[in-house]
Amino acid sequence: MTLQLKRPLVFIDLETTGTNLSTDRIVEVAILKIFPDGANAIKQKLLNPQIPIPKSSSDIHGITDDKIKDAPTFKQVANELKQFIDDADFSGYNSNRFDVPMLMEEFLRAGLEIEMTNRRMLDVQHIFHLMEKRTLGAAYKFYCEKELNNAHSAEADATATWEILEAQLLRYQHLGNSLDTILQFTGEEKYVDFAKRFIMDNDVEVFNFGKHKGRPVTEVLKAEPQYYDWMMKGDFPLHTKQKLTEILNRTLLKK
Repeated sequence: MTLQLKRPLVFIDLETTGTNLSTDRIVEVAILKIFPDGANAIKQKLLNPQIPIPKSSSDIHGITDDKIKDAPTFKQVANELKQFIDDADFSGYNSNRFDVPMLMEEFLRAGLEIEMTNRRMLDVQHIFHLMEKRTLGAAYKFYCEKELNNAHSAEADATATWEILEAQLLRYQHLGNSLDTILQFTGEEKYVDFAKRFIMDNDVEVFNFGKHKGRPVTEVLKAEPQYYDWMMKGDFPLHTKQKLTEILNRTLLKK
């Protein structure tokens, strides 16, 4: 069963200096774009993160400081990448938890904001974990009956993820062949910020961490206005701070 798309779908894979959304940076990005007519295009770039790449990260993806010393920074390619993804829904492997949030942080650091209203976000890992519970390499072998060579190359991983989704649609006919039917099966996460510090509960933004977990954000901001200052000064992702400020501004307008 071939995936039916209403608009383009991009498969995103990143290699980074680490996994901290606030302090780590992208060293390689690959975006595979699938069009509704089945055509595809890929954009892949090595990037200079402007911070040292830890050996522990280089050991995983093979990208060293020397390899990216002459590469462009994310800010230098940000507009090009934005144009490539602007009309598309998002997918990837563990992309909802890592790749998309990390990519959005880099855009915000570059002074660009990606409009996320009505974007669909399909994490292929979610289907796999619900069905088989394995890694990307195991998923590729299981669904595609091939070995994943050059794993942790962003382009190889993004392409493998697309092949896995196509194979999943053939194997699990009840998934249907649209993002709507697939997300109906996996469940569409109701979060406010990519780091999931805030989530939606009955159409209300609530805290998803710390001493106020489960409490409406507006309620906490009214009772403890200093909590906003604490978060804005803390080690939270830019997107989290942006959403917190939006909620605060709405709260002030209601006074």
